[in-house]
Amino acid sequence: MSTDSAVASHEPAIHVRDLTKRFGSATALDGIGFDVPAGHTVALLGGNGAGKTTTISILLGLLLPTAGTVRILGHDMLTERYRVLPRMNFSSPYVDLPHRLTVQENLTVYGHLYGLTGLKQRIAELAEALELTGFLHRPSGALSAGQKTRVALAKALLNDPEVLLLDEPTASLDPDTADWIRTYLERFRDRTGATILLASHNMAEVERLCHGVLMMKGGRIVDRGTPADLLDRYGRATMEDVFLDIARDRQAGQATG
Repeated sequence: MSTDSAVASHEPAIHVRDLTKRFGSATALDGIGFDVPAGHTVALLGGNGAGKTTTISILLGLLLPTAGTVRILGHDMLTERYRVLPRMNFSSPYVDLPHRLTVQENLTVYGHLYGLTGLKQRIAELAEALELTGFLHRPSGALSAGQKTRVALAKALLNDPEVLLLDEPTASLDPDTADWIRTYLERFRDRTGATILLASHNMAEVERLCHGVLMMKGGRIVDRGTPADLLDRYGRATMEDVFLDIARDRQAGQATG
């Protein structure tokens, strides 16, 4: 067993403690902490400005925290992120790929950045799986919103990541395609044992995909648990109602219709 595998078997895939991020006088994250066990999908939920994007940016190494600890796959992201980043990936429909490059060219560039071998075959496999074949040679800037979402997911899956960070993975997709993508993500997780941290405003998606939920507000984690735990705690039938209760400062057990 490799050192990394040994570490991974004894530690959560994502370990965050006392994570704080300040931008001048504004506090975006106020000492949050959480673990994501290997092979689990956990949702990071909250309204705009809750701190979700800041959290994901720090996990990716794009932002430095003001204070706190982040360990991914057993490595400190402040000092050893070069060991972890090749084993991670990220998808967001709100981060555009270069518009002038075709889908094939964009995926090829990212594949080379990850040092992948057999890249042409890997792109062909993902194109077939995610139904990209019909527009592989189209400039990325000419794609519809739904097509861009699927290409972003293909980019995120190129390296078969052990840790996958997803921001609104089914945004702009019609219900049938969104359901199909969720099924694909479930099968990917089950096949590879990947760990997924998911930011989403689609509560049905959260109920279906996620083992755990972290509810954020004002840079803090204000509640957490499995979807079933939260539904029971708030006396609600859907996670959307739980989300609204937290957003509107209604306490667990005190929800009103």
